[in-house]
Amino acid sequence: MTGTVQEIERKYETAGGTPALPPLDGIEGVAEVADGPTATLDATYYDTADLRLVTHGSTLRRRTGGGDAGWHLKLPVGPDTREEIRLPLGTGTEVPPQLAALVRARTRGRPLLPVVRLVSVREVRLLRDAEGRTLAEVAWDRVTAHRIDRSAPEVAAPVEWAEVEVELAEADPAFLDTVERHLAAAGLHRGAAASKLARVLGIGPAPAAAVLGRRTTAGDAVLRYLAEHTEQLTALDAAVRRDRPDAVHRMRVSTRRLRSTLKTFRTVLDRRATEWLAEELKWLGAELGAERDREVLTERLDTRVAELPDALVVGPVPARLRIRAVRRRAETGAALQAALDSPRYLALLDALDALAGRPPLLPAAHRPAARVLSRAVRRDWRRLARRMEVALAAPPGHQRDLLLHEARKAAKRARYAAEAARPVLGRPAKRFGARLKAMQQLLGEHQDSVVARTALRELAAQADAAGESAFSYGLLHQVEHDRAATAERQLPRAWRRASRRRLRRRHTG
Repeated sequence: MTGTVQEIERKYETAGGTPALPPLDGIEGVAEVADGPTATLDATYYDTADLRLVTHGSTLRRRTGGGDAGWHLKLPVGPDTREEIRLPLGTGTEVPPQLAALVRARTRGRPLLPVVRLVSVREVRLLRDAEGRTLAEVAWDRVTAHRIDRSAPEVAAPVEWAEVEVELAEADPAFLDTVERHLAAAGLHRGAAASKLARVLGIGPAPAAAVLGRRTTAGDAVLRYLAEHTEQLTALDAAVRRDRPDAVHRMRVSTRRLRSTLKTFRTVLDRRATEWLAEELKWLGAELGAERDREVLTERLDTRVAELPDALVVGPVPARLRIRAVRRRAETGAALQAALDSPRYLALLDALDALAGRPPLLPAAHRPAARVLSRAVRRDWRRLARRMEVALAAPPGHQRDLLLHEARKAAKRARYAAEAARPVLGRPAKRFGARLKAMQQLLGEHQDSVVARTALRELAAQADAAGESAFSYGLLHQVEHDRAATAERQLPRAWRRASRRRLRRRHTG
């Protein structure tokens, strides 16, 4: 059975080879320091030959000893925080398929091999408050590490060191700072490596991204934005596979941002080399979109039914909605899983990495970013303006719905362009993007209503065929129609605010 825990912890190195855990008395908020168990932990770490997991802050191990023996996959969540996914030891030493799937976006089909064996003798102290709650666990680890090289098993001598690990239990995260001050006074300092494995392999933290400014080239700005969202897309893969809240939405947004960037900055990156990549991103976005649209529609219909008075819910309406949601979830979930397991998806990730390493730059890429990016943002804004003007001039009805949906997509693209330009253009791009986001949300409310009404017509037909009343579905259809009409009435004013010439100039450089 799979288990998941979130770890919030920090590691500290000893000064001058301190031979024992420093005294922990006197830490603010700690009423008792209790002895915890002492254990010998024997862990074998797995990674690709080129160390793709640990390089990106993840670790995969098989560990015996202690109270949590088993397979552990640790994925970075934020500063000091990692999510640990656990499986039982089993009988073999092959990586469980469930865990191999969760790192496939990193490994890209490369085999997972033993790379390091770590044996730690661990002493634990429990920091408790006056009410007996365990605030944190402080572990003193004496570590012996052996690098594993199948081609030359005799090459590496063991590496030994001692370190302190402080893991938060029931305290507020700020308590870690309190403990850190106490340890610093005892001569300990924060470890440079993110994990024991990273320390053995000599892998330090990733360098901070360079600050962009007015003298940055357009190529540097665009490539940094692409790299940021390529990493975001890759990192979200495991969360999507585990059906974590909002993961599909966030991964879809990263896919759209990447595709929009390739389309918008066509004077920076040669479209002849990136057009096919944009099409592959469109494919992935559609696969994610089917699942995301199902999530949005299910939540919307459930909310609308819950808002109705009980007397107006005629027939088994909630049950029929549940049946539809379960059936659609099985369909879209299976299709998305198949897409993420496909060679096509892994090839797309490889191509995004290759784009960062060998970008097809055009002459404009070497010019100052502020001028090139602001022109691209204005170009996307003009594209949005044309679509909005056509949509607002159309009479209400199906054709106008389609035109407003196209305008919504143009608003997203212009907004993403402003986001990419923000590190260079600063506050003007931020304000411009905020106005576009407001327009996008209004157009999104309209489109969600269009989709909901289509689903309600289908549900009404199914209910009628089954001999059930279709009254409630018709009532909900009218509610959604009214919401769309309200959005349409608000659009002209919102568009006038977003399209003032004075604002456009100020907000796009």
